Amino acid sequence: MEEILELKSKLIAGDISGALAIVAELEDMSKNDIINNIISYAVVMLIHLIKQQVENRNTRSWEVSIRNSVLKIHSLNKRRKSGGFYLPPDELRLALIEAYPQAINEASLEVEEGRYQPEELERLVNQEKMINRAFALIFT
Repeated sequence: MEEILELKSKLIAGDISGALAIVAELEDMSKNDIINNIISYAVVMLIHLIKQQVENRNTRSWEVSIRNSVLKIHSLNKRRKSGGFYLPPDELRLALIEAYPQAINEASLEVEEGRYQPEELERLVNQEKMINRAFALIFT
């Protein structure tokens, strides 16, 4: 809200360059919010993919959660008005890599009823394969 009031003040004063700087800052803030939301859904998806791999089983609930996460990532990543995406494929892969440690940490509480510490779980899961699997789900 503070930025909007400052933008209004700059526009009234005729400070176009100052107003444009605030607009750029607002755009960055908006994109960061979108990226954080995408990462949150990536964490959920990765948790269930990790559980599937380590427990060597699947549940309908995990499948639905994975599909819902993919749908939300698609929805959040798509630019409505201008078309295109907020995160192109290479940046989306980086977001998955960023989400991975949190997913391992949270999955350690769930896999086999919390049997593994995060470090132990990390040794059981191939990060690159997990990221590739998540990436493929998003882009199929």
